[in-house]
Amino acid sequence: MTTRTFAATKVPSVLATFWVVKLLTTGIGETGSDYLGTVSIPLAAAIGVGGFAVALWTQLRADRYHPVRYWTTVLAVAVFGTMIADGPHVVLGTPYWVDSLVYLVLLGAVLAWWRRSEGTISVHSITTARRERFYWGVVLLTFGLGTALGDAAAVDAGLGFVWSILVFGVAILVPWGLWRAGLNPTVTFWSAYVMTRPLGASVADWLGKGTRDGGVGWGTGPVTLAGLALFAGLVTFLALTHRDVDSAVDRAVDRETGDAGAGGTPVDDTPRDAVPQR
Repeated sequence: MTTRTFAATKVPSVLATFWVVKLLTTGIGETGSDYLGTVSIPLAAAIGVGGFAVALWTQLRADRYHPVRYWTTVLAVAVFGTMIADGPHVVLGTPYWVDSLVYLVLLGAVLAWWRRSEGTISVHSITTARRERFYWGVVLLTFGLGTALGDAAAVDAGLGFVWSILVFGVAILVPWGLWRAGLNPTVTFWSAYVMTRPLGASVADWLGKGTRDGGVGWGTGPVTLAGLALFAGLVTFLALTHRDVDSAVDRAVDRETGDAGAGGTPVDDTPRDAVPQR
């Protein structure tokens, strides 16, 4: 079965700006969905579902990476994922830690399917339409898992916002340390990626919630607008400078070194189409 191929990967290089923008999207998704819910549930649903569908459709139709298109899709996933992630808890009354386990199993299953199908789960191998579909499916599940983990820490464990920020702030550094120690860069990347959701959401909730709820009290609306302004500024910077484009040269170097920090596929996670097939 053939699949559409691209000249270069459709995701950005994993630089410091990648993590900053990703954290911003998680915070905006948290406070933005909360704010829209206070204005109008139908409006929130229309923006969440409609925005997600349009952004993902536009991204999947494109044949190359562009910062505005890519990060708008991530932001749409953040808003939509936040809205649906609480579904099991609200509808079924399940504890957040149970939801976390369910999302963890689903995420593991999709990653295993992706690996079995493509021979790699590296984000730097997104050069076919099939791999990109796997990628966005995993991204959506990471938001579900991250949301459940954040709620489990803040609500089930009673940590509140400040302690949750500290816990997940340390937790997101663990994969980085393990990567520096030699652990598979693809494994450490996805581990850190999951942690961005509860960390960014905890910071946003702390800033937006009232003082009676343990927050600063800025309000979800103003925090969302501030996050959107920072998001727009950084994405515009990336679009103008092309600093996050994952070049073919970087990918070729990384296949030799196994260093995913520069933006390539690790040697122990070689794409299947790069290996002779029988």
